[in-house]
Amino acid sequence: MADEDLTLEQETPERDPDTADMFGAPAPAPVEGPSAAYTVIARKYRPRTFEDLVGQEAMVRTLKNAFASGRIAHAFMLTGVRGVGKTTTARLLARALNYETDAVHAPALDLAVMGRHCQAIIDGRHMDVLELDAASRTKVDEMRELLDGVRYAPVEARYKVYVIDEVHMLSTAAFNALLKTLEEPPPHAKFIFATTEIRKVPVTILSRCQRFDLRRVEPDVIVANLEMVAEAEGARVDGEGLMLIARAAEGSVRDAQSMLDQAIVQAEPGQTVGAAVIRDMLGLADRAQTIGLFEQVMRGEAGPAIETFRALYGYGADPGQVMLDLLDHCHGAAVARAVGPQALTLPKDQAARLTAVGAAVSPGVLSRLWQMLLKAADEVRRAPDAAAAADMALIRLAYAADLPGPEEALKRLQSGGEAGEPPGGGPAPAPSGGGGSGGGGAGLATARMVAPQVSLSEPLANPQSFDEVLALIDKRRDIALRLDVERYVRPISFRPGAIEYEPAPGAPGNLAQRLVNRLKEWTGQPWLIAQGGGGAESQWERQKREEREVRADVEQDPFVRAVMAAFPGAEIIGVRSLPQPEAAAPTEDDPEDDED
Repeated sequence: MADEDLTLEQETPERDPDTADMFGAPAPAPVEGPSAAYTVIARKYRPRTFEDLVGQEAMVRTLKNAFASGRIAHAFMLTGVRGVGKTTTARLLARALNYETDAVHAPALDLAVMGRHCQAIIDGRHMDVLELDAASRTKVDEMRELLDGVRYAPVEARYKVYVIDEVHMLSTAAFNALLKTLEEPPPHAKFIFATTEIRKVPVTILSRCQRFDLRRVEPDVIVANLEMVAEAEGARVDGEGLMLIARAAEGSVRDAQSMLDQAIVQAEPGQTVGAAVIRDMLGLADRAQTIGLFEQVMRGEAGPAIETFRALYGYGADPGQVMLDLLDHCHGAAVARAVGPQALTLPKDQAARLTAVGAAVSPGVLSRLWQMLLKAADEVRRAPDAAAAADMALIRLAYAADLPGPEEALKRLQSGGEAGEPPGGGPAPAPSGGGGSGGGGAGLATARMVAPQVSLSEPLANPQSFDEVLALIDKRRDIALRLDVERYVRPISFRPGAIEYEPAPGAPGNLAQRLVNRLKEWTGQPWLIAQGGGGAESQWERQKREEREVRADVEQDPFVRAVMAAFPGAEIIGVRSLPQPEAAAPTEDDPEDDED
């Protein structure tokens, strides 16, 4: 027994008084490994200087001017959506107000060198900088208790700074208690408020603060920040995947960095995280496929649209998200029509496709489609079967894509026909399901309105090549359009109903829209005209090149060179090809080259 006790005493480790806890037990050993010191990306890369703030250059410029001129407000109101830098800016402002070094003894925004109080403010342990959440101090008594200490001077810093986050959570009585202090604050006190709900802050508080609206950060700026973070973390993420994250973040840098943190662990160390992986992580559908779905809807192809949606649904796409993507594409097509493809933050091929859709339809059609998509998105969200609701929405959207707007219907009525009279004249076929003069009239008008507007004076054309398109324009005698197409259109690809081209320098901005309108009028079907890069020569460029080649051949002709040498100063003004007489047979004396 004694041996066992001795053994136990020998195996029991001796307690180290430096590591023993309050109960006398040894303190737990520190956890080793990557998880022990890991800090999430959103905290690890929080800006430490004003230069590090992403996308808020206007606010930083204003603050720099204010600090440089000594016109520093006593209260600041920072507002904006989540994750744009409100709390970070408030902490940077607290450091700037109390910034002090051996060489600097005044407030300054240049925080590249750590000041005497900077580290304590960053760690949240500086006694003159009080940071609190308004949600935990909503009552008036708590606010009065806080304001009782305002009249006392700071202990060691230049200013006593109060940082109140989510200030809109204060009660009305708490706001009223704050009014007098904000109106006549002591010279050593500064207030910095942050909120996401600026409309809930009383106007009496806003009028006593210098307000800064922190803007949403643009996707390309977020992508640049994510690329920097990924490189610093040693992670490899596909560029398209970063753009997906930036778009999903909706202007929030913190959300984007949090999603990047999640995306990095989707692949093994050293492997590239692809766009498909990030798309699955975010629950998004392939944007290229949803653009194809949008194009099918705009062409009125209900069956193919449903098949495309069901394929996306089978891959795990959320029906509600698909409807939101269609809303985004409708907005993109309208913006591209009004401003141009450069206004879209999309890959060039996707921007070109949406631009082509926008050029093929009128703004009224896009506006009507937007309203229908808003209703469809709400229906899909509330429906017990979201996929079925999406199917019905796609059928409704495809059916309405070719319907004329109220303006077109009114024009047809004013021209002497019915609102939906088919272009060929005469009655339209009766709708299926019968119907007499009562309820059948509405069905007949609907069936007629589906027919596209076409010219009645000429038969419909069906060009099968780009040359046939040029011939059609020449046949219809649209001289201005013919000249612009010949001069500025560099064909890339052609298929019936769709043309992709590269615009030559100086091309009119409305060329694609004019071509779409004319081809739709002459062929009776919608056309998609998209701009791209790498096109062939335009007809005008090809003609000029051939003229230069012919002129070069003529200048090298021995006879022409002899003539030019015999007559110094002579110039070749032009080159014409003279046709040979058809009746006369060529003789041995005829010149070999009939170009002069």
